Order: sequence, then C-alpha cells, then structure tokens
Amino acid sequence: MAYDQHLADRIREKLAELPNLAEKEMFQGLTFLINEKLCICVSGDKLLCRFDPILHEEMAEKNGFEEMVVNGRVYRGYGYIQPEVLRSQRDLDFWIQLALAFNPRAKAAKKKK
Repeated sequence: MAYDQHLADRIREKLAELPNLAEKEMFQGLTFLINEKLCICVSGDKLLCRFDPILHEEMAEKNGFEEMVVNGRVYRGYGYIQPEVLRSQRDLDFWIQLALAFNPRAKAAKKKK
C-alpha cells in the first residue's frame, strides 16, 4: 500500500494528542480513526477527508477537491484533496479541522461479525 509518508507524518503530528486515535491501513492508504470512526486518510498522494454531508456542495467548490465516487455513486461528506493544495500547512489544517469538527456526529461503520 503506497501512500505519501510525509503527508501521513504531518497529519499524525497534528492528531497526536487526541484521545482514542488509531491508525489503520485501508482505502489504499493510511486511515486515521478517532473514536473508531474514519476521520481522515492518506490515500496515495491525496487526502481523503470526511466532513458533514450538509457542506458537500460548498466543499466541492474548493480548490483541489475531488468527490469520492464508488461504483458511480458520489459519497456526500467525503472528498479527496489534491496534493498541490496540501503543501500549505494552513490548507492542510483546514481539512483536518473540518474532519475533526464532524467526527463527534459521524456514524461509526458497522462492526463485522
């Protein structure tokens, strides 16, 4: 699973002090889970951000945003952020904070039996 290690380290540094933080390899990269819920993910050289679906149209207008599409279905509240946008710490922090703000209200994935 190849993903941008430097980007993962930058995110890890920002999230390091949070309780209930876990890392898991998924989505062709490294996913950061908070309270057992996907928060943010490094997938290849992109960032996968989970945010409030109500904000989807607004976020889709942001520079470097790409909708998450699986089997032709757009996943509202999820988006890939292109690497050129993430060079600035300020821009990376924006997406991290957006994901963190939604995490308490996000639903956890169903546990596999």
